[in-house]
Amino acid sequence: MERLRHCTRRLEFDAAHRVMRHESKCKNLHGHRYVADVTCAAAELDPLGRVIDFGVVKTLVGGFVADYWDHGCLLNREDEKLIDLCAKEGWRLYVMPANPTAENLAEALHGHAQKLLAPSGIEVARVRMYETPNCWADFP
Repeated sequence: MERLRHCTRRLEFDAAHRVMRHESKCKNLHGHRYVADVTCAAAELDPLGRVIDFGVVKTLVGGFVADYWDHGCLLNREDEKLIDLCAKEGWRLYVMPANPTAENLAEALHGHAQKLLAPSGIEVARVRMYETPNCWADFP
């Protein structure tokens, strides 16, 4: 059995979200300082002894986060009134097919990271999304 090598790059961003139909205070629009740990895997290290240069992960995956999520509103596509408000005000908006929970954000970032890093031959083994310092979700 082949043993994969791993490395992790941490990305941080600030964003607003709300969880539609939440039973408590998270039903309100609020913000978080999110932290995403993107773990990459490869069967072999490159000639310099790395899975991938950390700067490549920062540039590609961090670039996506900076362009689409950082200082924006992450909303469920059903959240039509807030989507309309964001559009009217010209606020950065990222619409998701479901609630922007840590679980769904981890899955979404995993998918984007995998597409962005695939040309490098790198597998994204896991994304850990921290919504708070004490609460996170992993995908897969």
